[in-house]
Amino acid sequence: MDANLEDLKHIRSMMERSSKFLSLSGMSGVSAGAFALLGAGVGHLILSEQFTFTNSKLYDFIILAGLVLLCAGLSGLFFCMKKAKKSGAKLWMPVTVQIVKDFSVPMLVGGIFCVILIFQHATRMVAPSMLIFYGLALITAGARTYRDIKILGACEIVLGLLAGVFVYNGLLFWAVGFGVMHIIYGIVIYYKYDMKSGKNG
Repeated sequence: MDANLEDLKHIRSMMERSSKFLSLSGMSGVSAGAFALLGAGVGHLILSEQFTFTNSKLYDFIILAGLVLLCAGLSGLFFCMKKAKKSGAKLWMPVTVQIVKDFSVPMLVGGIFCVILIFQHATRMVAPSMLIFYGLALITAGARTYRDIKILGACEIVLGLLAGVFVYNGLLFWAVGFGVMHIIYGIVIYYKYDMKSGKNG
């Protein structure tokens, strides 16, 4: 009887691995949040004219956003690869490709919309839009990974809506959404799933 139960658990685990992306690491969330907070700090210096890359605040923020995105993405990929290797799972599977597709559509549309806002000189709405579209992307992709992703997505959308009301605090809401929320989410994921998979491994 016990052997049958173990077999059923193993089959269920295999099915879940093939239909959901479970190599998402809590440390990737923590690292992304840390880079976002660092970026927000540099952004504050740019706004207060204490630091600049190009002597143009617009170009400075474009460069800064690119650097934060690159560092957060690379660190996230590193920790996901590390977790996949530790658990003996494959990082790139059909479900991984589908998640990338699901995530990319709202992000691409949001990116284009933010560019339009910049050209229309509505830069104060860029931070709210980034949070809202990012939240939508998380909710869309959340069906194929941990359900906690959807909760994070909902929080990002709420913060984005609040940032749209309090437009002069966009950088603060951006820091909370991409920084603090990612760190909290990462810690939850780490203790809820990563430590558990490490014990099972």
